[in-house]
Amino acid sequence: MKTNISIVTPSYNQGHFLRRTLDSIIEQNVEGLELIVFDGGSTDDSVEILESYGDKLFYTSEKDEGQSDAVNKGFTRASGEIIGWLNSDDIYYPNALNSVLEVFEKYPEVDVIYGKADHIDESDKYMEDYYTEKWDYERLKEVCYICQPAVFFRKSVIEQYGGLNKDLNYCMDYEFWLRIGKDKPFYYLEQKLAGSRLYVENKTLGNRVAVHKEIISMIKEKFKTVPERWIYNLAHVLAEEKGLTRTNGAENYKFVRTMVKKSAYLFFIYQKHIPIRQFKEMMSWLRHAKRMASEET
Repeated sequence: MKTNISIVTPSYNQGHFLRRTLDSIIEQNVEGLELIVFDGGSTDDSVEILESYGDKLFYTSEKDEGQSDAVNKGFTRASGEIIGWLNSDDIYYPNALNSVLEVFEKYPEVDVIYGKADHIDESDKYMEDYYTEKWDYERLKEVCYICQPAVFFRKSVIEQYGGLNKDLNYCMDYEFWLRIGKDKPFYYLEQKLAGSRLYVENKTLGNRVAVHKEIISMIKEKFKTVPERWIYNLAHVLAEEKGLTRTNGAENYKFVRTMVKKSAYLFFIYQKHIPIRQFKEMMSWLRHAKRMASEET
């Protein structure tokens, strides 16, 4: 049978979620499905789970150089014209793959599709919509509005642009979209395709400061400048990491004051100066927060 679509799943000690991930792929019931799992040498029950699927998937379990390395190995092995990448703690929603394949068939000029998605909890329950937008490359530099498990692309994209950057630990997918999107517009499929899991041990959620710093460094290297939004995002995370909240006017003022201080520092670090417009913006935040605090007393 001709392979129409290959799904690559990197995995390491994710036995708790792995079966749900694999079932969500296999139960798509698409013709010509190839399922490839590169496991990093798990010490939990992952290998036993993988073996239980028999010839429904290909897998290997051995030490690798991390998630990006595992995904790249999967990209190389994939034989389908279309490729998807689903981490071992995420899931596809019913009929996601058929919908994607229909778009690729209808629009042969489309090389990359991304869809809508949800954040889900450890029990697969809906938490919130994953924030997505219609395609705009300049906007993508400021906001990563693309959900990785809801992205699919032609094999030719890998052949032209290569795989993931193995030097990145957190934003390898974001860098990949920016690298491809510079030349190729993505097709936005306004249908929920996947559930992206959020939980305490999640790599991204558990290392928010490191994630934002890596994103900023990646963007700085790629575009020689850093959008103000990413600087403010990091400042916001740093304020939250200090345990500050915005539960009332006084607490909000402390939060905003800390965020402004952090933002000013980050502007000097990444842009060597504070743009006048941004300085005025931050001062307006302070005045507003101070006024709100005084009105509560």
